[in-house]
Amino acid sequence: MGHVNLKNDERVDQLYSNNIKIIQSSEVFSFSLDAVMLANFANIKKSRHAKIIDLCAGNGAVGLFVSNKTDGQIFEVEIQPRLSDMAERSVRLNDLEKQMRVYNADLKDSITLFEKESFDDVLVNPPYFIDKPNSKKNPNPYLAVARHEVKTNLEEVIDVSSQLLKTNGKMFMVHRPDRLIEIFEKMKSHRLAPKKVQFIYPKKRRDANMVLISAIKDGKAAGLKVESPIFVYDGNDYLKFIKAILYGK
Repeated sequence: MGHVNLKNDERVDQLYSNNIKIIQSSEVFSFSLDAVMLANFANIKKSRHAKIIDLCAGNGAVGLFVSNKTDGQIFEVEIQPRLSDMAERSVRLNDLEKQMRVYNADLKDSITLFEKESFDDVLVNPPYFIDKPNSKKNPNPYLAVARHEVKTNLEEVIDVSSQLLKTNGKMFMVHRPDRLIEIFEKMKSHRLAPKKVQFIYPKKRRDANMVLISAIKDGKAAGLKVESPIFVYDGNDYLKFIKAILYGK
């Protein structure tokens, strides 16, 4: 593992299932289960010629967690300087500098930083909540930007993803089930055909609180597959599947 310097509020956590270490901060940002679920769900291209981009990358969790799934290049884009710095140091911590590169940039600038229609896969864990004038936001400014559509929105996320993807390239996204119809509508208007969805439930007999979605650029409209549901907890403990993707089998 590479050597990096940590700030006073930072710690190093590990996703034991794939031996990835990641710099976290409870005062700034820590990845959540949604990042792990998205990385597990994403069926990215394996080839060393593949190009994968992780948008709204935060502290780099999703890109780092899929790095063992591909021999291709992974690019991460994050608007917040502190988070992109954490992501960049995590890349060095895992000796992944030859495979991964982090950009501190606005999502919408991705289409000028990179060639359009040049990526095989797009990964995105975007802000979930619409930025309404009277909506209550997290008092932590880092979390407010990560969770609310302050700096970007669903329309822009899907538009930029489509512009970056090659024909037949895939988009993988995690979001909230209550916005699924809107997601499908916006995907259709930007040449993306939803192909797979999987709902995540905190417990049995509870409503789903996450949905994983994959879509293909310029794919046929028919053929949507709904995967088996995933339940996270049994009482207060993780279920076997969740333990496996967090800690390994």
